Amino acid sequence: MKLVIGIVRPEQANQVLEALHRAEVRGFSMSRVQGHGGEMDRVETYRGTTVQMGLSEKVRFEVAVSDNFVDKTVGALCEGGRTGEVGDGKIFVVPLDHAVRIRTGDSDEGAVTPVSK
Repeated sequence: MKLVIGIVRPEQANQVLEALHRAEVRGFSMSRVQGHGGEMDRVETYRGTTVQMGLSEKVRFEVAVSDNFVDKTVGALCEGGRTGEVGDGKIFVVPLDHAVRIRTGDSDEGAVTPVSK
């Protein structure tokens, strides 16, 4: 099992959601985050003072998947998140040692596999 973490531009979030749906990747968490990467710092004026803005708004997707869904998940995040400009984001794939579905007590592969109603 792996935890796939994708950090993308907020304006690309809907495209990422659609790409994940097309790839049949279900079950994820999504949150708004701030961060700084390779994009240039932007300068804004706030109440007459020039301020260098070092953090950018991003959307973070976290998807716990079985090993056979890693490539599909990474592909969907790339497809939906890519604009071709600096600041498109990053994807991290990290090992996931243990997962438990609270409702049923299913663990590991059973906990990350989607269930029907």
